[in-house]
Formats: sequence, structure tokens, C-alpha cells
Amino acid sequence: MKISAAIITFNEEANMARCLESLEGVADEIVVMDSGSTDATQAICASFGVKFFQQAWQGYSKQKNDANALCTHEMVLSIDADEALTPELRAAILRLKSSEKYGVYSLNRLTNYCGTWIYHSGWYPDIKIRLFPKSAYWQGDIHEELMLPTNLKPELLPGHLSHYSYTSHKQHRERADRYSRLTAKKYVELGKKPFVFQPMLSAFTRFVKMYFIKLGFLDGIAGFHIARISAQSNYFKYREVKRLYDQRESN
Repeated sequence: MKISAAIITFNEEANMARCLESLEGVADEIVVMDSGSTDATQAICASFGVKFFQQAWQGYSKQKNDANALCTHEMVLSIDADEALTPELRAAILRLKSSEKYGVYSLNRLTNYCGTWIYHSGWYPDIKIRLFPKSAYWQGDIHEELMLPTNLKPELLPGHLSHYSYTSHKQHRERADRYSRLTAKKYVELGKKPFVFQPMLSAFTRFVKMYFIKLGFLDGIAGFHIARISAQSNYFKYREVKRLYDQRESN
């Protein structure tokens, strides 16, 4: 069985080499769909001999689907530039290749947050379908979902997909707020309106859930910052919904 690895990128010079190194010997080809990187991403990809393509950003699902369409093998391994296969996961995929066992496979993602591996906070286990037939496709604008061609039950592979997520709290907050803006826009399109105390209540419940119920406190200071920033971003999301409605009414 041959596998095509598909990666979407934008200014990933800090992560690219680590990701590509982990795929060596596992992926029979690597397809990168870039959205206009201005750093060394393309040069790093060239040094690994990947198939590199560029197009303007089309949204997560469209960008991933376009990358998948360029793959030439029937099985696709979808991986982000800030992720890498652990040795145990590499071995599991290699065994799968030798068995010629086509199907749908999930990987358990383990996140590194500012230098700390996170085993709680609602971030772990983080099981994602990442190895699948090429006929599958991504759908959704914000949190894309993989649509499978059949009712095949995903099989979880041993090992971890290491996710090097954030190197600073500022980076975490900026990305969280970006997702919050997209979600707020979606809420307005669907006609969802927040009630008066929803921004504050949502932030409070998010913090309690992540830090206490999901045992974020066991992740140390990192768990506190994850819960704090998630709560702040939730507050921002509902304030953004209100702002968009106010803007619509004033026009």
C-alpha cells in the first residue's frame, strides 16, 4: 500500500523540517499546498523533494481538498506542518502499509503547549481521523470535518501525533480570537443572538470546565493559561456577535 501525505502551509519554516523528517520512509509522496508563504517554507520543502503547490487561501476545507486532489496514491495521510509522527506511530503505519490493509485510521494527537505536553484540559486524548481513502473529503469553514465515502469504522493506531501548537500565550490568544471571529460571523449568519450575560457566563463556564472538570490543573501553569485564554476568547466571541448585530442594525 502506498500513502500520499497532504499538508497545507503558510509561513511554517519553524515547523516544516520536523514534520517532513517524521514522514521520511512512511509517505511515498508528500504534497504541500501553500497559501503564499513569505518565509523559508518553500525552500525547506524543496530540500525534501516534496511536490509543492501554491494558491490563494480558500478556507481550510477547500485548501485541504485541493491538496488531496493532487495526491496520486489511494490512501492519504493528512498532517499539519506543526505536527510530527512519533516513532511508535511511524512503526504502526509501516506495518499497515506492509499488510495492504486499506481503511480509515485515527491518530491520537498529543499537544505541546509552550514547551509542556498537555495530558488534560480537554486537549487529550485528541483523536483525529487522518489516514483515509482519497475519495474522502473535508467539509466546513471553521472546524473542518472529514466526510467518509462509506460507513467504515475508524481504527485507532498506536503512538501519538505530536502537535507543537503554541510557543507563546500571545500566539495562542491571537489564534483563538481568530477562530472566535469566524464562529461569531457564523452565528450571525445563522441568526443566533446572545443573551445579556452570555459573554461572561460562557467565559466562566469554559474556565471551570477546562481547569477543574477536565483536570487542567494537573497540567500545571500551562493548564491555567490554556483555560484562561480559552475563557477570554469565549467572552470575545459573544462580544463579537453583539458587535456584528449592532453593526448590521446601524447600516
